[in-house]
Amino acid sequence: MDPIQHRYERMDYSVSVRPMDIIAGYPVRPGYYDMNGATALGLGVNFTIYTIRGTSVELLLFRRGESEPFAVLPFPEKYKIGNVYSMLVMGLKYDEFEYAYRVDGPWDPKKGYRFDKTKILLDPYAKAVTGQGVWGVRDMESTYHARVVKDVFEWGDMPQSTKKMSDLIIYELHVRGFTWHGSSGVKYPGTFAGLKEKIPYLKELGVNAVELMPIFEFDETVNARDVDGNHLLEYWGYNSVCFFAPNTSYASTREHHREGAELKQMIKEFHDNGIEVILDVVFNHTAEGNEKGPVISFKGIDNQLYYMLTPDGYYYNFSGCGNTLNCNQPVVRNLILDCLRYWTINYRVDGFRFDLASILGRKADGAPMNEPPLLEALAYDPVLGNVKLIAEAWDAGGLYQVGKFPASKRWAEWNGRYRDAVRGFLKGDAWNSWDAAWSICGSGDMYGGVYSDGNDNYAGYNSCVNFLTCHDGFTLYDLYAYNEKHNEANGWNNTDGSNDNRSWNCGAEGDTWDPEVLNLRFRMIRNACAVLMCSRGTPMFLAGDEFGNTQFGNNNAYCQDNEISWLDWSLLEKNRELFEFFKYMIAFRKKHPIISRKLPDAICGMEPLHAHDVNADITNLPQGARTIGVSMAGYDRERGRDDIIYLAVNTYWEDVTITLPDTHGRLHWYLAVNTAGDSRGRYVYQEWQSPHIDREFVMRPRSVAVFYAGWRR
Repeated sequence: MDPIQHRYERMDYSVSVRPMDIIAGYPVRPGYYDMNGATALGLGVNFTIYTIRGTSVELLLFRRGESEPFAVLPFPEKYKIGNVYSMLVMGLKYDEFEYAYRVDGPWDPKKGYRFDKTKILLDPYAKAVTGQGVWGVRDMESTYHARVVKDVFEWGDMPQSTKKMSDLIIYELHVRGFTWHGSSGVKYPGTFAGLKEKIPYLKELGVNAVELMPIFEFDETVNARDVDGNHLLEYWGYNSVCFFAPNTSYASTREHHREGAELKQMIKEFHDNGIEVILDVVFNHTAEGNEKGPVISFKGIDNQLYYMLTPDGYYYNFSGCGNTLNCNQPVVRNLILDCLRYWTINYRVDGFRFDLASILGRKADGAPMNEPPLLEALAYDPVLGNVKLIAEAWDAGGLYQVGKFPASKRWAEWNGRYRDAVRGFLKGDAWNSWDAAWSICGSGDMYGGVYSDGNDNYAGYNSCVNFLTCHDGFTLYDLYAYNEKHNEANGWNNTDGSNDNRSWNCGAEGDTWDPEVLNLRFRMIRNACAVLMCSRGTPMFLAGDEFGNTQFGNNNAYCQDNEISWLDWSLLEKNRELFEFFKYMIAFRKKHPIISRKLPDAICGMEPLHAHDVNADITNLPQGARTIGVSMAGYDRERGRDDIIYLAVNTYWEDVTITLPDTHGRLHWYLAVNTAGDSRGRYVYQEWQSPHIDREFVMRPRSVAVFYAGWRR
């Protein structure tokens, strides 16, 4: 139970609280102004809403599923303090109604005023939203109602996770698409409960953090259309309807007035199994769109307050989705802070990934700010002190801030340069070799220096999230199966989606039975996995990459609620060898702390970090190199020995002989990974079977090898 709510519940019983007025047959009195939204108390329900330019507010009460209110309660002007209206409706039982608001005020779109007292408006602080309990179905055509939620979930004394950002292996997934396919084998497909059923699988794989694509209530039916016989929806969910409410269609059962219980149980079981939960949050825009879009909430409550508007009252569109939230306006800033605190306290979420986060640093006219107050407030907020904050450090308005996000040394970033440089280098673009080497080494040129908190949080360890795939773009299999995007099914004549994919089809576009092409594709996937797991920074990959999931060349599957987006779990058995490779590489990363954190200098005298060409004795990397070697060395106090690994990446189409670093006679090299395979078809070696390697090793074409140094066995 929320502590503030508990305090007020006790107050209701310990002092005499008498009604002041009768409105629509209900005894009412001024409410508790610091309790946003609707809150069930001992004597009734407290409703609080604020509007700066609105002139009056009405509370509407509905029976479940009905479109006409059974009671309308205007807020008396004397129930207003500042710009806040608050009313305690006594005798009202929280589980017997739904509610919404109407707000009156001036209508002058050129000035940004869009008040309309006929519009039914959703509470911005609603903890549950009605109207879309079934996926893809709108119960009411144009309005949403809210429910009051009674939080009775018991978290016990479960502590917050203490995992550092650098210790995470992040697995990005879509709640519905992860288990909706008939091959998933779960009892509750497409739901939080279905995702919970997959915890044993995730533990076996070795990931310790899941990043959930948007789970706030969103409208998947907006812009719904039919293309070539397929019904297309806003499947991804990047069109928020309400920031405080979980998507009710992701629950396996109806949770009237206890919405979120299934999600909380899921999160608790993830935590019990050592897996963190990170939410992908969308504060850059809402589902209301531009001036042609629907009026759901913010537009009718105070349009000029919540959105960035041009001088003539139109909507700035730095999100590419019709509108842009005015995030650094103090009221909006407080709303976002309240929201993140709510999810941290009430759902025990471990972190947040901010979609198009550069928008959060713009001021009302769209200009970038040097020290955005919202980003600073998030960085130093006490409740958010231990949660991960991850920025997608760009937006659709052309602002690109990778490596320089104004984040008070508190945020991590999706490293877009890592994706582009390593993708390009792995497919053979030698001109990407320098950027690829920097990226593998932790992007120290972008994330250099020690954090101001005085801890050993060095460059690349806690700042940088490395990824080659995510929801937006090709899957890892498609990255090596298609030269071009194939988004025809989206209905835009293949004009949508990125054209800069840095992909390679390995000799045939799309499906093929050619064994040479298929063998090369899977070697390229192994190459990508090995490099990602041996790179400094936090690795992240897309669900299904570990067993070769495909989207059939679609790199913008935002609208595809079908086999294009759903994970086909039959591929897990078909490509079991690939899954085992991912599993091995994740375990290898965890076993070698030198990859993920700074260690004391190695006893053997090797440099802590070095990148070079084919010969480790030559301490430079030529521009245009087709082969990169990266060595990492340090002393592991916990194991009482040096921890040394060597990553070699050969993107050339011929054999290349490499010379490994000199360990000064103290240690010997052993082969852990060879993506080209050996004569017995093995790609990885457990420690007891690892071949001893002299300083020279012949790398096969387009392959990656990983070595570790140890005592002679």
